Amino acid sequence: MEALTRTGVLLLGVLLGGLWLGGTAHAQLADKKAVSLAEAKKLIAAAEAKSGEIKVDMCIVVVDANGDSIASVRMDDCQVGSVDVALAKARTAARFRRPSKVFEDGVAGGRNAILALGVMPIEGGVNLVAGGKTIGAIGCSGGTAAQDGQVCLAGAAVLSK
Repeated sequence: MEALTRTGVLLLGVLLGGLWLGGTAHAQLADKKAVSLAEAKKLIAAAEAKSGEIKVDMCIVVVDANGDSIASVRMDDCQVGSVDVALAKARTAARFRRPSKVFEDGVAGGRNAILALGVMPIEGGVNLVAGGKTIGAIGCSGGTAAQDGQVCLAGAAVLSK
């Protein structure tokens, strides 16, 4: 009986302590900006316009900060393989918080260890920044790496405008 009483007192103490902590401690939740679907559509529309201007059909993908797709388009005559490439470029830019061209330049400069990071080291992925933080990325594929980069930059330029 004495052991049961000690256990009961211990449990009561744990419960009361938990209630006390829960009543006075305040959760610190992150207040993070994120790319909305509406914003992703604006970015894609601007990128599509640039793609039309340079006359290259593209696949355009917008991802969140984790690299998960929010929205994408594949223009009519864009090769199907560009779907995966655009997503990989966007994921690279989002997850590493820098344009995929940084990795292309590193590999071109002989830093082949970059390939072990699991990145897409080709221009055409641009991280989206708001309030000094990467909140997502846009990735484009279908033209040359430089064309893909131009289209991404055109899309990223309309962020929150």
